[in-house]
Amino acid sequence: MSRDDKSKGGKFSGRQGGGKTKKSMARGNAPIKKQQSAPKTPSKTDGIRLNKYIANAGICSRRDADIFISAGNVTVNGKVVTEMGFKVAPTDEVKFDGRSVNPDKPEYFVLNKPKGIYVTGSTEKGGKTVMDIMAKATKAKLDPVGKLDTQAMGLLLFTNDGTLAKKLGKPKNGIRQIYQVNLTKPLSVEHLEKIRNGIFLEDGKVNIQDVSFIADRPKNEIGIETKSTKNHVIQRMFKSMGFEVEKLDRVVFGGLTKKDLPRGRFRRLTDQEVINLGML
Repeated sequence: MSRDDKSKGGKFSGRQGGGKTKKSMARGNAPIKKQQSAPKTPSKTDGIRLNKYIANAGICSRRDADIFISAGNVTVNGKVVTEMGFKVAPTDEVKFDGRSVNPDKPEYFVLNKPKGIYVTGSTEKGGKTVMDIMAKATKAKLDPVGKLDTQAMGLLLFTNDGTLAKKLGKPKNGIRQIYQVNLTKPLSVEHLEKIRNGIFLEDGKVNIQDVSFIADRPKNEIGIETKSTKNHVIQRMFKSMGFEVEKLDRVVFGGLTKKDLPRGRFRRLTDQEVINLGML
């Protein structure tokens, strides 16, 4: 009997597909699913429009953003995008003229940090962090700029502006900082002169812009100005000279001061203060 003939019992074989039998699902006869092609980068349908993303970052208006996009000033994940209406997801990396763009409106705060509050790192003993305080300021994700020891007090800047934070954190820019320092024992005039000439630590020389006794106060209370970004620089510098720091209070950071800002409180920066920081 040939392949085209009936099989035993008068029924057609499933392989021949005749009669009323269903088509076999054997390999080679299974229905082929239509493959879905990967979506092209410029055809995202979810997310936020690129011009709005840029406008939300405070760079320019949506209308101006469209002009910059069409001119090729904007990249998404490393590729230039000129399409109007293009949408981006929160995970996309957007850059404007080579600088990263934050989709949230930039916000800037300064905190007068209390003693014993963690800034970064783990809170092994369940201690309070500065982020517990700043959670009341805004819904935006803020990060502290620069370092301030747990036992230190004073000015600490917060922002979600990554560009400014990176700029202020670069050692070569050297942000002006003034500390009020209380030591466990008095300093001499000779000690002050030694500090002015620069102190050498294991990670290099610490340059001091100015140092002096605080007027009408004991000789263990001094004011010191530096632009150093070294870790624990004030404590280490005095320890190398045989002194222990009892109290450390940062009273000036950049052009910001603690005036009218009680300990443990924060305030939003003025527009002029933000401009001044950007010019440092």
